[in-house]
Amino acid sequence: MSYSLSILDKSPIADGTSAHDALRFTVRLAQRAEALGYKRYWIAEHHGAPGLASSAPEIVVSHLLARTSRIRVGSGGVMLQHYSPFKVAESFRVLAGRVDLGVGKAPGGLPVTTRALQWFHDKAKKPDFAHQLAELDAFLKSGVAEDHPLAGAVALPTPPEAPQGILLGGSPESALLAAKHGWQFCYAGHFNGDNDSIERSIAAYRDATGRTPLLALFAFAAESKAEAQRHVGPLRIFKLRLATGQSVNLPSPEAAAEFARQTGVSYYRLDELHPHVITGTADEVHQELDVLHERFGIEEFVIDTPVADYALRLASVEALAGAEQAARV
Repeated sequence: MSYSLSILDKSPIADGTSAHDALRFTVRLAQRAEALGYKRYWIAEHHGAPGLASSAPEIVVSHLLARTSRIRVGSGGVMLQHYSPFKVAESFRVLAGRVDLGVGKAPGGLPVTTRALQWFHDKAKKPDFAHQLAELDAFLKSGVAEDHPLAGAVALPTPPEAPQGILLGGSPESALLAAKHGWQFCYAGHFNGDNDSIERSIAAYRDATGRTPLLALFAFAAESKAEAQRHVGPLRIFKLRLATGQSVNLPSPEAAAEFARQTGVSYYRLDELHPHVITGTADEVHQELDVLHERFGIEEFVIDTPVADYALRLASVEALAGAEQAARV
C-alpha cells in the first residue's frame, strides 16, 4: 500500500448534541488522527447549515494547530468568493507552519447567507474566481503586479514556511487553474465521482505539473458492509441547475427550492445524484482504495465520513488506520 490517508471534517452536529459538542469532538478526532498517522486534517466551510458547526474554518484550524504537533491542518476549503484575497493571505500567513490553505469556488450556503457575507462588496469591482485566486496567490508570494490597483499592499507577517495552497475542484478546468499557480489540486470525488471526469482532471493536472492530485471521497468503515451501509443510509446530493448556468449541490429538494426562491427564480432543473460511498469493513474499504490507487495513481485520499454519530466516526477512522498499518507490516 503506497498511499496516505487524510480527513475532511464538516463538524456535523450529532442528534441530541450541540455545536459546542461537535467542535469539541473535532479536536478529539484530529488528535486521534495524528496519533494514528493520518497526513492531513481539513475543516470544511458551510454557512447557514443547522447541522454543521464549521462556519469559520480558519478559527478551528488555529485551535487544532495549538492542540496537535505533527499532522498538517488546514481548510477544506475557504470559500474564496466571500472574502478579500488579501485578508485570506494575511490569516493563513499568521497560521503558517504545517498549515494547508484549501480554497473552494462554491458559496457554501444559500443565497441569503451569501448576501450576508458579501453585503459590503462592491459588485462592480468583484473579480471572477480565477482572478480572485490569482490575487490570493500573489499576496501569498511576492505581491500583485505593479500595474495592479493594489500594488504595494503586502500581506504580513512573512512566515518561515508558507501555507500550502490547495485548490478543491471537480473538473479539468479547476485542475489547470491549480497548475497555473503551482498549487496542489484536490479532486472533489465526493461531489463528482464520475470516473471519466476524475480521469480527465487527473490527467490535466499531471500533464501540466508532473504531479498527482489528491482525491476526496466518501468512505465509512464498520464491522460489516451491511452495518456500514445501514449507518450511511441512502446518501443523496441534489444538483440545482439555474437558467443562468449556475449550478450548486444541495442536501435536499427543499433546500434546492429555497435556494431558487432566494435567488428569485421560479424555473430550475434538479438532478438527484447518488454519490458513491465506499463502505464495508476496513479491509473492504481499502480494497476499493487500492483499485483507485492502481487506476489513477492516487497517492493521497481525503476521507469525508458521511455519518454524524461521534462514536461511529471515531471507530471508522481508527479502523481505516488500523487496516492500513496492518497492510504495511
